[in-house]
Order: sequence, then C-alpha cells, then structure tokens
Amino acid sequence: MSMNQPDNQNNGNHSLLFDPEIYSVLSLAAGDQTVTARAYENIVYVTKPVDIEHQVMNIYIPEAYFNGGTINGYSAETAPIFFPNAISQYRPATPLIPRISKRTDLPNASLVALAKGYIVVSPALRGHSSQDEDGHYVGKAPACIIDMKACVRYLRYNDKRMPGDTEKIIPNGFSAGGAVSALLGASGNNPDYAPYLSEIGAAEERDDVFAVLCYCPVYNLENLDIGYEWNVKGVTKYGFRGEAPKELSAEQLKISNELCSLFPAYINNLDLKAFDHVNAANSGHGKARSRLEAGTPLQLDANGEGTYKDFGKSLLIASAQKALDAGMDMSEYNWLSISPDGVVTDFDLDLYKKNNVSRMRPSPVFDDPARSTAECLLFGTETVNSQHHTEHGLKYGSEGGSMADAYAIKLMNPLLYIDDPGSTAAKHWRIRHGTRDFGHMLTNPVILGATLQNRGFDTDLAFAWEQGHAGDYDIDELFDWIESVCRQV
Repeated sequence: MSMNQPDNQNNGNHSLLFDPEIYSVLSLAAGDQTVTARAYENIVYVTKPVDIEHQVMNIYIPEAYFNGGTINGYSAETAPIFFPNAISQYRPATPLIPRISKRTDLPNASLVALAKGYIVVSPALRGHSSQDEDGHYVGKAPACIIDMKACVRYLRYNDKRMPGDTEKIIPNGFSAGGAVSALLGASGNNPDYAPYLSEIGAAEERDDVFAVLCYCPVYNLENLDIGYEWNVKGVTKYGFRGEAPKELSAEQLKISNELCSLFPAYINNLDLKAFDHVNAANSGHGKARSRLEAGTPLQLDANGEGTYKDFGKSLLIASAQKALDAGMDMSEYNWLSISPDGVVTDFDLDLYKKNNVSRMRPSPVFDDPARSTAECLLFGTETVNSQHHTEHGLKYGSEGGSMADAYAIKLMNPLLYIDDPGSTAAKHWRIRHGTRDFGHMLTNPVILGATLQNRGFDTDLAFAWEQGHAGDYDIDELFDWIESVCRQV
C-alpha cells in the first residue's frame, strides 16, 4: 500500500491507516547496548471497536529503520515482527511494554527483541470480563482470538507504511496466552472467523503467521479435565495457592476416576506417533534418547499405561539429561535413575507425584460445578457470565448452569484447525513446559507437539527442568530459535 493511498476500509469511526508521524521516543539500556525506538502506542486496530480500551496495540520500531540503517543484519524491509501477548486466564490483556524486568533486573523479551532488530507489536485484547457501556459482555469466546487476528490484519494492511516483514510475524505467550498464540498459528485465514472480524471492522487481509512460541499453553479446554485427572492419577490431596491440603472425599475421588478413565480413548483416537525430539539444542547432546522408535503409535490401555506415557517420560528424561550435562547437582531427585557414566535412564512418575504434586481443586477442576473458573467464564454469552463447556461439567454442575455453544468451543481449540483445509498454519513451532508445572505436563504440550510434528510442521518441543508455570524464562535460547527459523528464509 502506498504512503498516500486512502483508507478504503474505514467503514466505522476509526481509521485503519498507520500514521508514522505520531510517536514518542523510547530509549532503554539493554545490557551494554542502548535501545532507541519509536513507540506508537494505543493504536486502534479495528474500525468498529466494542471495547476501545482493549482493542488497541503498541508498536515499537527501532529508530535505525527510519534512517536506512540495519540491526543484526535486518533492515526496515526484513525485520521480523515479535508479537507477544499478555493474556492470563482469558481475562482482558494490556500491551506488553519493552522494559527491564523487576523480577530479574534483566531486559524482558520485548526489549531483547528490539535490541536484536525486531519490530515489537503487543496488543490489548478483550477478555471474559470485558463489557460495553450497556453492561453486555463483549469479550467472551472467541473475542480474544478475533482481536489477535485483527492485529495481524492491521499489520498487513499497513505493510508499506511501516517497517517490518509481515511474512515473519511471530506470536508469543504463556498459559492462556500460549493457547491463543497456538490458535492464531493453527487457524490462519480460516473462514470460520471471518464474520466476527467483519463485525468489528478488521482489515480485509490475511491473518496467518510465520512461527509460534508457546509456553505451557492451556488449550483444548473441552478435554482439559480428563487430561488433568490422568496426569494426577494417584494424587488425592488438593490445595490451591498455599491453602492447607485437604483429602478428596469418596464422591470426589469417584468423579476423578471417572474422568481419568475417559482419557485413554481420547488419546487413542488422535492417531499420534512418536518422534525423535532429542537434539543438541534441547536435550543434553542427545544422550537420553526416547526408547520409542519414531513412528510408534502413541496409545494408552484402559489403565492409562502405554506408549503415550512412555513418550512423555522420554521428554522428562531428556530435560533431566540437559540439566545434568549443564552441571546441575541431581542427587536430590530420588525419582531419577542415572547411570555411572552420566546418562539419565528413568524418571519414576509415581514417586515424583508422591513427593511433589498436589491437585488444584476437587474434580472437575476446570469445568467446575460452580462455573467459577476462567474457562467457564470464557464461554459465557453477552448476558450470561459463565457456562459449562463439557458434558461432565454439566453433569456435576450446581445451581443449574447452562452449556456453552459448541461452535464457540470449537473456535477456541487449535487442534481442530491444524488439519482444516481452510487454515494456513504456521510453519514453525516452539513449545516449552516446565517440569514443576505438572497438571498439564504430559498432556497439553505433548499432544500439541506430536500433532504438529506428525503433520510435517517444524516442531521444537521440550520440557524446562524445575520450571513452574511461566514464560520467557529462557530468553537466550528463545531468540536463538527465532533467529534460526528467520534466517532460513
């Protein structure tokens, strides 16, 4: 689009044209480097916003690109676009700002990206509590993914007016933010989302992305409870965020066992296969390799045992091997078996759970009886705050809750779009999950990673040793990976 082209898609109260002349200057130290960038903040990315506070984004562009300069070999035409989101528990999100982290006293991922010559674009997004002036909820499913797609379309609409390579857009997020990043990557250009995008006045452009960064993604919400119960099978104590532990009642244990029993059939229907996930980048020089031959079907028997579990264990063993090779003292981990020559040979999951794992809440954990969780709130309507999103949630629910629309549930699941012929899925994927983040450890990252790899996508899946539920904890490795895929093009 030329610099003087009119805004032909301004069909509402806001223009879709990027104005390069309205900005402030950001200047921050990142290590021994001073990063200077133009900050374009609170840019409305649709013409008909329904939540003006949360349908804006911030764009940060290195100053060098306005002067014909280069950074890290990138120019105004070739710089990748780092696209981090701050979605947490599907609540409304505000943009992430490049800064020095208060927790680590180091540059955050956005500031590192700028220092490496990337454009940084971070959106505000609607969430389950977003309301309009009449009190109607306007951020229920699928609002957050619609807003993400609208941002991507805005960038493509303004491709000629601003620096950055819109063929290298790379979303990044953790937890619910990782889930929405995965959904964006899986569902590019899918027509299912088109009516919602039209309704808010999004640009008529593509919304596929180049690569996806997912930390501990909480997705596949309709199967979240059965996977959780399989993960924590044998654990009967629960307590959330420092609460005194309590024991499951007989009725609660019965529900837990019933949900757990549903997981093997679900896994067996996915047609997943083992793959060689071990490489020098993520698994200790390849010492601890999977015992499963690539292509082995990943299955579970009625007791929840089988090759799927073995494959998950191989990822844990690889993570332990990497930590051991890095010089970490592993003697305290009595659930690990390590040979005299320094090879991790086993990870005893039952012993690990006994020593380290407690449940968050009684079952069902995510589609809970009172419909109080983020997932239930996500699937409300304009006038109903929360709804169940599973048959078991409805079955065990209290207070007469209703069931969410099946189509809304589908629109939030990346697994249902990876194979969809209407989707243009991202080519490159990096998935990380902490070994201290146990509730979804052997389900969410493994299912997503295997699904993608089995279908031919470039997939880097690994567990981070002793890491909890978080993101951006391995920034050096993160950007090494981004560089590796960007330089391939």
